Amino acid sequence: MGTVQSKDGTEIAFDVWGDGQPLIMIDGATAHRAVNPINAEAGQLLRDEFRVYAYDRRGRGESTDAAPYAVEREFEDLAALIDHAGGSAIVFGWSSGAVLALHAAAAGLPITRLALFEPPFVVDDSRPPLPADYVERLDACVADGRPGDAVEVFMTAAVGLPAEMVTGMRQSPVWPPTEAVAHTIAYDGRIMGTTMSGAPLPRDRWAAVTVPVLVMHGTGTMPWLITGARALSDLLPTATLRAVPGENHGTTADVLAAALREFAYGH
Repeated sequence: MGTVQSKDGTEIAFDVWGDGQPLIMIDGATAHRAVNPINAEAGQLLRDEFRVYAYDRRGRGESTDAAPYAVEREFEDLAALIDHAGGSAIVFGWSSGAVLALHAAAAGLPITRLALFEPPFVVDDSRPPLPADYVERLDACVADGRPGDAVEVFMTAAVGLPAEMVTGMRQSPVWPPTEAVAHTIAYDGRIMGTTMSGAPLPRDRWAAVTVPVLVMHGTGTMPWLITGARALSDLLPTATLRAVPGENHGTTADVLAAALREFAYGH
């Protein structure tokens, strides 16, 4: 484990495995090292060929935070890690972390290849769009001292779970660690912007991304996530779309490691 200091002084905590080509893994909303073991498991599987970084995004786990938030601060966090890794890196992102990685590449960070798993774009009417006031609702819940309500807004409006299911989840072991990072859910809402509105993806938003891009989706995932992955793949000239075994917006470490190894080296 180690830490790097971002441009605004935020301390970003990470784990690292191996000593090869740098590969940085970015979690999606609410996830961090203590609750997502797949990055660590994949890091162990890839350590002979890569130097794999898994980190806690700002405000989560063992990383600190600083106000005011801006998406650009997360670019700076990633830039600090890339600098620590040697100046350039392959970057992999889960869900909204994939969209963060995509934005960072478009902003000019020294990313050599970009692998993305199910960026949660809503590009048609196959599911309800994210409410226009989604981020404001999250911020209000946190400001009022109601982090659990922020998690509920996320689970119902963004993830799409029925309200009665979320009520039951409040009594489950997953709830306390999720509530502990509720203030960061709005960060991912800002990262997503209008890309969950049901409209087509903005054609010029990532025009600056010219590196190879791998866009993955699980074979058993929700149909709207497959549609979003296809839409991004169609939009980026350097993108390849890959369907991988996996359901429920995720996959296993061995499947992920094999896909990343093949993307990086072609074997």
